[in-house]
Amino acid sequence: MQRVRLPNTNLSISRFSFGTAQLHHVGTAKAQIAHLEAAAEQGFSHFDSAPLYGFGGAERALGLAFSDESEITVATKVGLYPPGGCEQGRVSTLARKVAGKVWPKLSRTVVDLAVERARESLERSLQRLGRDKIDLLLLHEPSAELIQTDEWLGWIENERDRIRNVGIAGPQDVVGPFLGIKNQLTQVVQTRDSLEGREADILTSVDRPFQLTYGYFTGRAHKRDGREVLSAALARNTTGSIIVSTRSRERLKAFAEVEKQHGGLQ
Repeated sequence: MQRVRLPNTNLSISRFSFGTAQLHHVGTAKAQIAHLEAAAEQGFSHFDSAPLYGFGGAERALGLAFSDESEITVATKVGLYPPGGCEQGRVSTLARKVAGKVWPKLSRTVVDLAVERARESLERSLQRLGRDKIDLLLLHEPSAELIQTDEWLGWIENERDRIRNVGIAGPQDVVGPFLGIKNQLTQVVQTRDSLEGREADILTSVDRPFQLTYGYFTGRAHKRDGREVLSAALARNTTGSIIVSTRSRERLKAFAEVEKQHGGLQ
């Protein structure tokens, strides 16, 4: 799979990135690791994760699948956390999700934009990932009015030996207020986009290139031919990488085939 240098960073990543938000649906930890390895074999070189995904399970699977010396790059996040923490077992995690349908508080995402919590979260994420540093740290759907910018900037600067690149992740209404801010927190913008809504045009409206986008199979797009949607998504985001996810090995192969075909047509 072709790689691009993500604008405004030192990261060289595949045109499709693998999102791990639904990795826990693949099955056992062994099955998840095998699935991640299969994605890498098809050319995926960047993996998007967060403590929230699988209650820490996605990060653990990535840590077991890829060594710190591999060419794989990894993003994780701070700001949103799983209820009950990231050290719960698979059974406990599933039980909390099921019980949360009756008592929502049991499965409600914890929002905490305190720097101290972020510092602790980064430490534990690195431990689960088996890494000394993270390629990309994203603020997970942050609220502009709740972030003490100077404190965050000071912390990021102090963590330069462990954080290679920084950014924000969220839909248009979340990232929009940050686009007028030119500092390290907006080095990378990861945001939702679609073929119908073209939400990521909010970036080009302020002369920012597309970096990481996701969400192309929402709305009516899921009824269209999958390869057609993927090709159109690549045509929209020509400068960065598109985050996709699947539980199917065949679809992993299809992503690689579409990217190769699209690259040949350019």
